[in-house]
Amino acid sequence: MYEIKSRIYLDFSKTQKAALCNFLRALVKKTPEETIENIFDKFIEDEKYYFEINNPHFAFLEDLLDDNKFAEDTLLYLKECRKYYDYKKKQEPIIQAQKEYEKKKRAFLKEVKMSKELPTKKQLYYYERLCKKYNIEKKELTSKLEALQEIDRIINEHSTDCRNFD
Repeated sequence: MYEIKSRIYLDFSKTQKAALCNFLRALVKKTPEETIENIFDKFIEDEKYYFEINNPHFAFLEDLLDDNKFAEDTLLYLKECRKYYDYKKKQEPIIQAQKEYEKKKRAFLKEVKMSKELPTKKQLYYYERLCKKYNIEKKELTSKLEALQEIDRIINEHSTDCRNFD
């Protein structure tokens, strides 16, 4: 897409070119089911309408809307945008799988880190309170991870017991 941008709209200023390209790219993204020709025709139709009501998006396009070179450049850019978004859509499952993998990796690394750290005072206090409440024999907790797992185990065991009495 970036290579195409350097070959189109050579008479436009940098700002004009960027504004038009951003607008066209947004049109393609917004209407993935439309054909490129339909998107182009709708764009030209809309711009002519805005010129008629004296409120154009791109005032510098007034003389160029019917120009063949402008049409070629615009269609070329729209096709590149479509290719880009189609490629991005095909990559979506791979990206999602990568995100899931990274999420699992972060969770694993967090557990490894927690297994090497001593439990916090809050964890120890909460564990003691749970043990006292449910008459469970306390055991020596050696890591944050172990404390977290023990607390979760106690809560899960006793929350299901409470539900059975309802």
